[in-house]
Amino acid sequence: MAAPAHPAPAVAPPKRFLVLFDFDETIVNESSDDAVVRAAPGQQLPDWLKDSYREGHYNEHMQRVLAYMAEQGVSEDSIRSAVENIPPTPGLQILLQFLLTHQQDFELVVVSDANMYFIETWLEHATVRHLFQRIFTNPASFDAAGRLVLLPFHSHSCPRCPENMCKQVIVREYLARQQEERGGVPFQRVLYIGDGANDVCPSLALGPRDTAFPRRNFPMHQLLEKMQQCQPAAFKANLVPWISGEDVVGHLKKLVEER
Repeated sequence: MAAPAHPAPAVAPPKRFLVLFDFDETIVNESSDDAVVRAAPGQQLPDWLKDSYREGHYNEHMQRVLAYMAEQGVSEDSIRSAVENIPPTPGLQILLQFLLTHQQDFELVVVSDANMYFIETWLEHATVRHLFQRIFTNPASFDAAGRLVLLPFHSHSCPRCPENMCKQVIVREYLARQQEERGGVPFQRVLYIGDGANDVCPSLALGPRDTAFPRRNFPMHQLLEKMQQCQPAAFKANLVPWISGEDVVGHLKKLVEER
């Protein structure tokens, strides 16, 4: 007598929507780099170090900042505490709670020019790390001497972006890879939540069914509004400015209801 056939395990359908988050001033309410400087002696950097910054080379600048902090004896515990104490943006908990209750619909990814140590430290402290499928950011880890070593994410040829990271390259490569893994099925919508000037470039990878959520009156919002007026063919997505995470939830609820 043949053994009874066991039903094949159910395969979850692919998630319908991709939500891409920036980190600084999007998930957390300030720059994590600025927050960490408060762990430095006197809670500030010397002028020679501040003046060493060159536009487009911020990653190099932060490498020098972190090396200086290590030389001054700033401990990993002090840096971790500074990161963990960064407040979330208004309404972030409401947004993440909504996404938690609709995990079957939304895939969440972080795309940030901060660094892996800061982002993972904050997300784990907030007990929300498990919500995010991937984090694309600059590598950073403590070495044997107790120094937080920061590296560039990649090299690229985009003239709009800092030399260590083009978020549009990251987004386009991730979308292509995920579509292949999903058997050729694209996401129904791609949603990008950000605030800064470096969030404009990835927004140009979005299509007419997608949505860019710029933080209201921050550089991403101002630049995309200007682009809509001056180069309407360049930016194809919908534009929904936000002040609080609740503003984003209102839009996501409508998407979930579309079947």
